[in-house]
Amino acid sequence: MTDAPASAPRSDLRTHEVFNQPTPGFRDPWAADRSLRRIVGEDADLAALGAALGSPEMREAAHDAQTRLPEFRPFDRTGRRIDEVHFHPGYHTLMTLGLEAGYAATAWDGTGSHLRHSAINYMVSQIEPGVCCPMTMTYAAVPALAADADLAALWQPRLTARAYDPAMISVDRKGAATLGMAMTEKQGGSDVRANSTRAEPDGEGHRLFGHKWFCSAPMCDGFLTLAQLPEGLTCFLVPRWLPDGTRNPFTILRLKDKLGNKANASSEIEYDGTYAQRLGAPGRGVQTIIEMVHHTRLDTAMAPAGLMRSALGEALHWARGRTVFQKRLVDQPLMQAVLADLALEAEGALLLALDVAQAFDDPARRPYARLAVALAKFASNKAAPGMIYECMECLGGMGYVEDTPLPMLYREAPLNSIWEGSGNVICLDILRTLAREPDAGAQLNARLDAARGLDGRFDAALSAHRDRWPGLPPEAQARWFAESLAALLTGAVMLADSPLAGEWLAVRMDARGRVAGAVGPLDTEAILDAV
Repeated sequence: MTDAPASAPRSDLRTHEVFNQPTPGFRDPWAADRSLRRIVGEDADLAALGAALGSPEMREAAHDAQTRLPEFRPFDRTGRRIDEVHFHPGYHTLMTLGLEAGYAATAWDGTGSHLRHSAINYMVSQIEPGVCCPMTMTYAAVPALAADADLAALWQPRLTARAYDPAMISVDRKGAATLGMAMTEKQGGSDVRANSTRAEPDGEGHRLFGHKWFCSAPMCDGFLTLAQLPEGLTCFLVPRWLPDGTRNPFTILRLKDKLGNKANASSEIEYDGTYAQRLGAPGRGVQTIIEMVHHTRLDTAMAPAGLMRSALGEALHWARGRTVFQKRLVDQPLMQAVLADLALEAEGALLLALDVAQAFDDPARRPYARLAVALAKFASNKAAPGMIYECMECLGGMGYVEDTPLPMLYREAPLNSIWEGSGNVICLDILRTLAREPDAGAQLNARLDAARGLDGRFDAALSAHRDRWPGLPPEAQARWFAESLAALLTGAVMLADSPLAGEWLAVRMDARGRVAGAVGPLDTEAILDAV
């Protein structure tokens, strides 16, 4: 065995010499991100995770997980029903790395925080975002289990165990477990109160009968789900494997053929006498599961920042290593303007999401966290597809082929906007929160007012927003209102925490064009040096 680097590939080929092609870069998402380290603070364990994620071996595992897709196996060789999904070893490698690093645990086990959890999500999203789905749901399920002390005692220690155990055995026999979610149905989608799945009492538990249009990820050890009781929609925990060694009737109809998120198996399932345990009071299903939704939203606000940062890293690596017209791409003024604009987009998304994560760590700021996470989710996910496309264009044709991660990042970009409430749902939720929770609006306004006087452009934009909407906007203007409010909040966060705040305000608060790089004068060298 040797630790020597692999032999270099050949450049002097029979018909031509390969030059002016930047060698593939394996970027360490911790070491290469000054803003992340500045906000989170130096952390040896996060540094080790970043080094592992940036290694060629883990990049290969990510590529395998993304291209050797999950395989649905409904039956065993004898024709007996098993409803299993087989994953490539690369998927299990990444799940092990993330969970052992504390992805699902660090916010709950006393060793870290939601901020630290978000840093892990941000870094893993840059390498292989598909595995984040089951890990995020496992993290987010922990507070929801507080609705039942017995279920919490069984499940919570295993969800926060800093280990990964994919064995198909009941949770009481495992040291570590994962938990998924199955809520939506064909007829309702986001309107879960239209669900028709029903629950019937069976001893100390219930039996479920119905269909779920989306269930992720079907090889988890259990699922939070919704079903109707006479009292109304109720939350249940469905164990995947039963203590007596039999399989819970959990029929996978098919795996979804998704645009992206390929490494993760999303499924359509049926409950046909499926055993479940009630979680929370009858008829209070939405109120019970909303704790899980609240925390998954944090990750859907954080992940687009990771996708954008990964895409920016690819564009910068190419521009710094590619020469066109006798100059490096990164030294050409128009490319500098594009890259600087993209860097500011990534910086704003990161700092806004980290600010929200810090609010999750402060119980006194819970109203602000509920509102700010929705604003961050809405704004950053709307920005991600266009930003990633622009990074792709920086590479030209090379960015359009699967040899680079950019096509994967581009396909992934819409997911977090759709998951846990797409754009309209989030905007309506923002209006509902402002109407029903006065403390949320008060805490948000206090954050905005704290930034007044630091930059005239911010002050003018804040005044214009409040003049336009002295109260809540008409429903038809909810997207405009949310976009404006999210931009102001990002500006306030940038003014508090980023040396690039002035440059960000210059391109986000002043008049500008609609495409990346359509900006006025910027200190592009300072921006690019900062990333």
